[in-house]
Amino acid sequence: MDGLQDGILRLAYQFVPFLIAVVGHEFGHAFVAHLWGDDSAKNSGRLTLNPAPHIDVLGTLVFPILSMVSGVSVMFGWAIPVPIDPSKFRKFRPGLFSVALGGPGANVIMAFGFAFALAALQRFASPEFFFFKEFSIMFEFAVYINYGLALFNLIPLPPLDGSKVIQSFLSPRAMFKYEQLSRVSAFILLALILTGVIRFIGVPVMFAAQWTLDFGFRIFSAAGGSL
Repeated sequence: MDGLQDGILRLAYQFVPFLIAVVGHEFGHAFVAHLWGDDSAKNSGRLTLNPAPHIDVLGTLVFPILSMVSGVSVMFGWAIPVPIDPSKFRKFRPGLFSVALGGPGANVIMAFGFAFALAALQRFASPEFFFFKEFSIMFEFAVYINYGLALFNLIPLPPLDGSKVIQSFLSPRAMFKYEQLSRVSAFILLALILTGVIRFIGVPVMFAAQWTLDFGFRIFSAAGGSL
């Protein structure tokens, strides 16, 4: 029973930050694509922070919930990718590069936002504040989840964002050949997960998250001292 209770507690702390992270990630792609002249996501109702259009039943609900409840070390999940048409970009290569980084970039911005929210909560709110502990834990999880999602998507395997960054520098012929990796990408990712190699992403995630949290506390410590 304790294991189930722990799993439910992890779900309570992690699911909302995860949902915000994946929805914000897809919104980031859609927003940057819109800036570069591609309104495919906007026209399909995906340029929104409303979670409903982004939810994939397996990727956003089933797999993440099972991961959180079971407590596995690698949380696996995704949202429905937003439609992107690079042919509509005002400039193809810089547009492809920018849109590819739009999702991870949104996650980094959200990581800083949650770090600042945590620092502000602990600096200015009383520990007696309702749900003080719960919000503190949730905000901290959110920082790690956003960095984890950002760095995972920067793995250079199609169709992950990292592959689009690389493709923005390739010739059309090389780009086509590189895209063929998508046929075996799922197997490569599965091998990385099963062998534990994917856990090495945890090193930069831990470093970036801890630095961001420390930065947030320094900022709000200075702000509190000036009041």
